[in-house]
Amino acid sequence: MSLNPRLVKESFSLVEPVAAKATAYFYGRLFAENPHLRSMFPPAMNVQRDRLFSALTRIVWSLDSPDGMAAYLGQLGRDHRKYGVVAEHYTAVGNALLATIRRFAADVWNDEIEAAWVAAYSAAANLMIGSAESDSGVSPAWWLAEVVDHELRHRDIAVITLRPTQRLPYTPGQYVTVQTARWPRVWRTFSIANAPRQDNMIKLHVRSVPGGWVSTTLIRHTRIGDTLMLGPPMGSMTPREHSVRDVLCVAGGTGLAPLKAIVESIIASGRRPNIHLLYGARTSGELYDLPDLIRMQSSFPWLRVLPVVSDEPGYEGMRGHLPEVTQRFHSWSEHDVYVCGPSSMVNETVRRLQGDGVPLARIHRDAVHGER
Repeated sequence: MSLNPRLVKESFSLVEPVAAKATAYFYGRLFAENPHLRSMFPPAMNVQRDRLFSALTRIVWSLDSPDGMAAYLGQLGRDHRKYGVVAEHYTAVGNALLATIRRFAADVWNDEIEAAWVAAYSAAANLMIGSAESDSGVSPAWWLAEVVDHELRHRDIAVITLRPTQRLPYTPGQYVTVQTARWPRVWRTFSIANAPRQDNMIKLHVRSVPGGWVSTTLIRHTRIGDTLMLGPPMGSMTPREHSVRDVLCVAGGTGLAPLKAIVESIIASGRRPNIHLLYGARTSGELYDLPDLIRMQSSFPWLRVLPVVSDEPGYEGMRGHLPEVTQRFHSWSEHDVYVCGPSSMVNETVRRLQGDGVPLARIHRDAVHGER
């Protein structure tokens, strides 16, 4: 059965406007037909529903890019090992997904579209299953990590240092999912804020958000000596190792974390590109990592750190919103660009950079991870 991306995308476009209803129907169908699967999911399903639809959207719209899709699905398959997912679970999910698309794309549904969805899901599931199986026995499904330092840098922002009990292989710019003992089965994503180190330590930059179960626990209730669980590293916003271009990093809030790891890795590589790091926050007090960035700048003269504050009229440094601030400088069109932060900031920054002549292929982006 051959893939037909066009039919999948056209039918999925009818489902996208009713995403909330479709995901609620999907999980209702899945749990009604497979009650034993409910215990694998968190008590509250709102974040889970958002993530399902986000992943499905990414897969559907990348069907024409098999290499990128294979890399993403490989990571997803390895990550799902931590939930206890095995091959037969994919059949149950596939049946519920097909029933959902059939219901919400009923106006156009026919045998040809159904065959296209079956082929697409089968290909995706096989990639995920194969990746999980090849990873089994090589890497753990999840890692335990001890909290060795906890610095409250702002009332809602902490820098947490972890020591995984086993080597955690990752690439700068990637993120991990985190589970706390307080909230079993509830996983949230946080970017790793340092390049790999000999001592295997990793740092997370965590912002607590209203109603954020895991982020609030990490800020308010986590102490040195506590143990967290980490899922396998994921993400594709990683440094271009063989590039000779200068670099622009645009970091909003705790979106600094993966960009700091990328800058550290460039410095450690021995390369000497000029690096501009635009680091933005609403107030100067939320520039929580500025002292460390200034230390990095003093030891690496090719790095220029530019703090930007948007909502503090008396601030004496650069003021404004990051997307607009990027346009106050010379052209970035010959740079490798990395952007991370709140999704609205990332989207607007990418739009403006493209408008200013930066090719999309040189813009590497990620919406900030963690609860929001």
